[in-house]
Amino acid sequence: MTHEQRVVIVGAGPAGVRAAETLVAAGVRPVVLDENARWGGQIYRQPPANATFERTKQTLYGFEARKADAVHTTMAALLPHLDYRPDTLAWSCGRGRLDTLHAGRETGVPFTHLIIASGATDRVLPVPGWTLPGVYTLGGAQVALKSQGCSIGQRVVLAGTGPLLYLVAYQYVKAGAQVVAVLDTSALSQQIAAAPKLARQPVTLAKGLYYVGWLRAHGVRIERHVTLVGIGGEHHVRSITWHGAGNRATNETLACDAVGLGFGLRPETQLADLAGCRFRFDAQNRCWLPELDAAGRTSVPGIYLAGDGAGIAGADAAELAGRRTALAVLDDLGIAHPRGPDMPGAASLERRLQRIAVFRQGLEAAFALPVDTASQWPDEMTVCRCEEVDAGTLRGCIRSGGATEINRLKALTRVGMGRCQGRMCGEAALALLSAETGKPLEALGRLRSQPPVKPIPLSPALYADDVAEIPEEARDE
Repeated sequence: MTHEQRVVIVGAGPAGVRAAETLVAAGVRPVVLDENARWGGQIYRQPPANATFERTKQTLYGFEARKADAVHTTMAALLPHLDYRPDTLAWSCGRGRLDTLHAGRETGVPFTHLIIASGATDRVLPVPGWTLPGVYTLGGAQVALKSQGCSIGQRVVLAGTGPLLYLVAYQYVKAGAQVVAVLDTSALSQQIAAAPKLARQPVTLAKGLYYVGWLRAHGVRIERHVTLVGIGGEHHVRSITWHGAGNRATNETLACDAVGLGFGLRPETQLADLAGCRFRFDAQNRCWLPELDAAGRTSVPGIYLAGDGAGIAGADAAELAGRRTALAVLDDLGIAHPRGPDMPGAASLERRLQRIAVFRQGLEAAFALPVDTASQWPDEMTVCRCEEVDAGTLRGCIRSGGATEINRLKALTRVGMGRCQGRMCGEAALALLSAETGKPLEALGRLRSQPPVKPIPLSPALYADDVAEIPEEARDE
């Protein structure tokens, strides 16, 4: 690869590692930017190198221990053949350049070809009391266990929906934590109806059924089709209240000191947005996603997406997509594909990805997002934590006729303008806007990204030589 041909990968999870492996096998030396201190991403997150606790990979990753070890081992072997930059946040993306932050210093990273493997984050819908200390996202609860070797509390309730709900519960109980209940907002009937599509990945389906059975056998209470009424406590979580579908007149309260809350995952698409990629509304993921071809190419030449940042599909699909996208980069560079038993061709990768896509349709049907609860949110409930915007403020703005589109609602109320850039409140604001206007999500607009995509100290941004130029089509109007 010449100096003019510079391939950069953002993310060192399953997609990023497999993309790097494919490129290196073809003689390309990519730059790999990793926000974490060690490679593996969220799903295969490693403990810190200087961790004072010892836990085996079997304990950390369960059934996925072999896959996690394969990703970790592969990346370790690749280190001499690429430019790996851990603890590095890519906070803006413009034409041919990323702005990054490492150890408090801003650095511009030029590229000719960019693979964004930024992964996903928790999808959150608010519940009264969700801002209390002791409430974590499911992903946050998982990070505490994998990175710090600790539980988020002594009596933990995990609530929401999605396969991660049961996986985190299983991991917590296996680690010795007390999980007193799993509260799933999805109905068992939905999960049964989705079984034919879920059966397209029989091993994965079997694991999910095993988690549920194992949790029941170990005394963990599992309730399905619940409506979460609220999380109680004055200065810290003390309880959670819900009611079941068959008895909505009677609430049930369970004592706890920590809650893990999550409703599946949402793709991290901010860098693609800043790069000027075209977006489309994806009904399955219930969000706007960059337009892609089968190989991961976006509408912007030289920019590619792989893994959950392109649409939630899981770790296995992320590995396949990382390889497929790397092959597209090689095609665009005019470099021959690497050959070997561990280097499947493009057609094989696309067939395997299509099978997983059918399974993913089943998951979305089995664990549907309970957006209908938005109409029941109390006015005093906080929706945007960063800017302290409550549901009543949003309703008042919408009902006054001031906002029928999400960016207008943002401009008038500051919802989504805080540190999280709408990661935590964006879904909720859209759900409330949809409930009040009666319009579908795709008619409400797309919450536009702004740099920095994650919080950074002010000084690096002020004293950066020249922040990457954001394409015209990606700028806020």
